[in-house]
Amino acid sequence: MLFLSGQGALGSGLDNSTRIFTPVEEMQSEDWDHPAELHRVWQAALVRIPVHGGRYIETTVSELPSQHLATGEPFPTIIFLHGCSGIGKGAYTRINFLAAHGYAVIAPPSLAREKYPQSCDPENYRGGLYRDTLRMRQYDAGYAIETAKTFAWVDPGRVYLMGLSEGAIVTATYHPQSGKASVKARIVESWTCHAGWDEYRGINAPADEPVLTLVAANDPWFQSPTTKGECTGFLDPHNGSKSVVYTDETLSQRHALLEKEVVQAEVLEFLEKHH
Repeated sequence: MLFLSGQGALGSGLDNSTRIFTPVEEMQSEDWDHPAELHRVWQAALVRIPVHGGRYIETTVSELPSQHLATGEPFPTIIFLHGCSGIGKGAYTRINFLAAHGYAVIAPPSLAREKYPQSCDPENYRGGLYRDTLRMRQYDAGYAIETAKTFAWVDPGRVYLMGLSEGAIVTATYHPQSGKASVKARIVESWTCHAGWDEYRGINAPADEPVLTLVAANDPWFQSPTTKGECTGFLDPHNGSKSVVYTDETLSQRHALLEKEVVQAEVLEFLEKHH
């Protein structure tokens, strides 16, 4: 059984600091769901598979065929979508945390595409630099969900979608194109459900699918009139959905939230409830 270093398994080009971005004028609509692009993202996806005692296998999809995975019963599995900066410390923190608590995790890095324009400027809290990033990443999510369900160690009835920041927007607005691409529940970390563009606004989950949304009251990314707010009005509490807005001093101005134990507890409670 092979345990790999997550940082070493990645290579370069999967975050804003190392990626060479495609000029927007070179993008075409057929690039969004091009089979070769979807395959690139899938092959580069980070994988975490629980073992026991909080331990887990660290690998990537491309490395899975070379490994013998005697995992026994299939795992509840989370498809994790990174923020606009790509795969970095925050992504590792989240997928490792989830794996340590018994969830298999697959994190497709959309920046692994051959053609990918810059979507944000993190230093200045500017997003939406390429509007159709949302569509590309929704295709990446659907491909990952559907393909993950073919793995023997993935429980196809317990696949969840979770995203941070831009990945949270994709998670909130994702609409499965088939039953095979559906999920059991969603976790939306650091997004308000409010936007100036219609396709970025609200929640697209089916009526019976619970959604947990988490956001700081004064998240520095979402202070404009079009993005400020939270997701309560888009959720149905009767199906198990819940909106959590953090107003206390330690969390109210944060963007990334899951580093804090109170948020971790909220996520684990939601997952256990919809296990």
